[in-house]
Amino acid sequence: MKTIGFLSFGHWAPSPQSGTRSAGDALLQSIDLAVAAEELGADGAYFRVHHFARQLASPFPLLAAVGAKTSRIEIGTAVIDMRYENPLYMAEDAGAADLIAGGRLQLGISRGSPEQVIDGWRYFGYVPEDGKTDADMGRQHAEIFLRMLAGEGFAEPNPRPMFPNPPGLLRLEPYSEGLRERIWWGAGSDATAVWAAKLGMNLQSSTLKNDETGEPFHVQQARQIRAYRQAWKEADHTREPRVSVSRSIFALVDDRDRAYFGNGSKEQDSVGFIDDMTRAIFGRSYAAEPDALIEQLRKDEGIAEADTLLLTVPNQLGVAYNAHVIEAILKHVAPGLGWR
Repeated sequence: MKTIGFLSFGHWAPSPQSGTRSAGDALLQSIDLAVAAEELGADGAYFRVHHFARQLASPFPLLAAVGAKTSRIEIGTAVIDMRYENPLYMAEDAGAADLIAGGRLQLGISRGSPEQVIDGWRYFGYVPEDGKTDADMGRQHAEIFLRMLAGEGFAEPNPRPMFPNPPGLLRLEPYSEGLRERIWWGAGSDATAVWAAKLGMNLQSSTLKNDETGEPFHVQQARQIRAYRQAWKEADHTREPRVSVSRSIFALVDDRDRAYFGNGSKEQDSVGFIDDMTRAIFGRSYAAEPDALIEQLRKDEGIAEADTLLLTVPNQLGVAYNAHVIEAILKHVAPGLGWR
């Protein structure tokens, strides 16, 4: 059995070929797709966060809106770039959105991905400490965020407050109990996956990771997940961790599917460089008739190691088509693999 959700990058373009032509379209269609996915029986609605781009950027208004319009589905991110975040303000936003959703947030955070601008976090007012990198800064922000979500008091109260205070040091409000255990780290390397395990975060592993061995993507990803689980065990955490992987998977069940994805153009891993220095491997996409797709997915070691699968969806093709993509996987593929 697997938890199955979708992951939307929220792309929009003012083009006749796009079904998502404005930022407003991207936000409102994201809400509609989450509602449709819940009705279809999907388990999660996740959204990519990317600054300075025609994509989804500020996640918490969207997460709160989805939370208010749905009742069951998990609502998350994959991922929020912590280099850009004030972790205290973020903890308040996250607590509020989680309370609105009734405790359904699953927040993926990370050091971030290649950017649209040079050092974009500087425009948000953040600069690494001397001798530290921007990645160090992102991890530092993450650690502060986790401490805030734990709900411990840390701020000295005013002796003459406007409103009465509870005794002792004050924590951030609103506080949402349990959210600390629903934070995920998007790991691009084996080392950061191990670091996330030690801090008690769940693991998100996407379709991109550092090429550390030269092996196929899914093999490297499976090794990363096993290293994470071993580190979690050694840390003696008291709960079971969760692990998600992302994939582009399309069941070709009608002529639209075959026209969009039936050319087989991305059925191999690819290798490139990010940040001009890091060799990375990009996982393949899957698109085939359901029976063939089931056999292909059986061989994916990364998916086999994970308990949660996020289906990346082509959001600019519109809500109805993306709901069809999700339904095709749930109906025609997941049962054949024992996921449903």
